[in-house]
Amino acid sequence: MEDEVDRLVAAWRRERPDLDVEPLEVLSRVSRLARHLDRARRIAFSEVGLEPWEFDVLTALRRAGAPYQLSPGALLTQTLVTSGTMTNRIDRLAKKNLVERLPDPSDRRGVLVRLTAEGRDKADRSLAGLLIQERAILAELSRQQRGELADLLRQLTGPFDNTPG
Repeated sequence: MEDEVDRLVAAWRRERPDLDVEPLEVLSRVSRLARHLDRARRIAFSEVGLEPWEFDVLTALRRAGAPYQLSPGALLTQTLVTSGTMTNRIDRLAKKNLVERLPDPSDRRGVLVRLTAEGRDKADRSLAGLLIQERAILAELSRQQRGELADLLRQLTGPFDNTPG
């Protein structure tokens, strides 16, 4: 079965036979898949009234386990945004009653961000919707193929995920 990337690669091989365009066969597909995943994420999150960035923050808190709270610094680490961006996001989520700020008992100057009951509900519902979308994307692959693909992608992303900065 030919896809758009096959056509793109064939055109580059015709136009630039001097270049090895093999990386496009993998990474152009990854890029196209990422766009489809982004669209699926937006659909899943819109069903519960969330933006993708809201999902990222709420689910970071949800994954923390009861009492579903983290320091702003821990949220920065998990969501890969700047301090100013995180402050803005926490403010916006607090206005929607999805998170609350609490004093950090171990640091008089610090705060903790805690998921509210409404925030937890939205995190749970949006994750369930996302998993439905993602299962549809992966439907063409067997369980074994999904495992193999996960292993290969882990091998590719590992160096990026384990490099400081």
